[in-house]
Amino acid sequence: MAKSTKNAGPQARLPKGFQDTSAADVRAMDRMLAQIRACYERYGFEPLETPALEFTDALGKFLPDEDRPNAGVFSFQDEDEQWMSLRYDLTAPLARYVAENFNELPKPFRRYAVGPVWRNEKPGPGRFRQFMQFDADTVGTDNIAADAEICMLAADTLEALGIKRGDYVIKVNDRKVLDGVLESIALGGEANARQRLAVLRAIDKLDRLGEAAVRQLLGPGRRDPSGDFTAGAGLDPEQADIVMRMVMPEPNRPTGAAALRLSKPNATLEAGFAELEEIGRLVRASGFAEDRIRIDPSVVRGLEYYTGPVFEAELSFEVKGEDGHNVRFGSVGGGGRYDGLVERFLGNPVPATGFSIGVSRLMTALAAIGGGAAAASGPVVVLVMDKAEIARYQGMAQALRQAGVRAEMYLGSAGMKAQMKYADKRGAPCVVIQGSNERAKGEVEIKDLVAGAKAAANIKDAKEWREGRPAQFSVPEAELVAAVKGVLARYREDGHG
Repeated sequence: MAKSTKNAGPQARLPKGFQDTSAADVRAMDRMLAQIRACYERYGFEPLETPALEFTDALGKFLPDEDRPNAGVFSFQDEDEQWMSLRYDLTAPLARYVAENFNELPKPFRRYAVGPVWRNEKPGPGRFRQFMQFDADTVGTDNIAADAEICMLAADTLEALGIKRGDYVIKVNDRKVLDGVLESIALGGEANARQRLAVLRAIDKLDRLGEAAVRQLLGPGRRDPSGDFTAGAGLDPEQADIVMRMVMPEPNRPTGAAALRLSKPNATLEAGFAELEEIGRLVRASGFAEDRIRIDPSVVRGLEYYTGPVFEAELSFEVKGEDGHNVRFGSVGGGGRYDGLVERFLGNPVPATGFSIGVSRLMTALAAIGGGAAAASGPVVVLVMDKAEIARYQGMAQALRQAGVRAEMYLGSAGMKAQMKYADKRGAPCVVIQGSNERAKGEVEIKDLVAGAKAAANIKDAKEWREGRPAQFSVPEAELVAAVKGVLARYREDGHG
């Protein structure tokens, strides 16, 4: 038989760097976001939503000499031929919002925001082009207490999500310290801004790529296993040694700010040291010991706009990966002080500091340790045994809904066996059955699918199944709601619902 030449239509395929989210994951994420939101609210932050699209220049990405300004962002031209881009984080839109509404806002302005962001970058394992962030920011004060508070907020949020002390740490460094180090190797000033940024981005990859790869990125560049080449910062070996000595203190060296003093002193370095010491003093006074918040010279943050303290929320526990090897999640969030973003719009200094959680990565980590609330069960399914009685079945489903129970009537056209398979796929805790015999007696049967699955494992043959009818019982139709609630309550008490 000849193959059909008819066009079957477009191929169903997901773009690289993007992912679909199942119902179970959506619910798990909703629960996690609610816990984060509650913690941010306790600290006095207020919600704000900004659109997914901004003018490209507002994001800090300026039109290059190419046809599209798509270096790192997804961009297009609107009807007025102005370039617009999908936001690559939630901070740049905040800066635009503050500048636009500056006179009406309280100072400092404290806001939190959650939503997807987009990066036009090469995707890879665990690296997506669209992902969710949850931010908290304080805008309009240069008080270092605002930075200390952000660190405390990050620690309290992780604990509110069920991550125990000792399984995480908030690491703190200061861009002024790093800038001072670069000044000491003749990389200060505006003329060296591009090279400094290349150095910072190289150091920011230390946890992911390791020392050898970072040294390559500090020097001539690096070719990754796929063959792609990343240009280096162009440091000579002596300059690279000084930078690496600052961000990788040896075990016997002093830790914290003392380790950072190994470079040649200058005013920028000293300003950074003073800020780190003040943050340490403030968080300790509020009861946050070094096992929760500590100074760490390896924290850089790759974005260009940070101007002072920078933070990293790191998970320190290990879990078994799919290949059986131990996996460490590492960073699940970070942030810092960015005193120049709002100034770009207004021309006047407007200090700001903030923190961003990588929602998907943190949710994966919580799932690995069994954190968060248990997954919600599917709806109770009312089976359709007699199509002439659909109105009756629909009424049963509605009675359950009005009592606060998730419920649905089966809307397909298949028989009972297929309907039971459907209920299993939906994760239904139980099904409601009423055939002609039950209807004549004014009863309904309820089949507990969770208990039934457990009982089925111990039943040897079909005869025993028919005689035992495991986890199935009859009640008067008037008692339907109470009986279903009794089944659901049983699993809530056991932690399954």
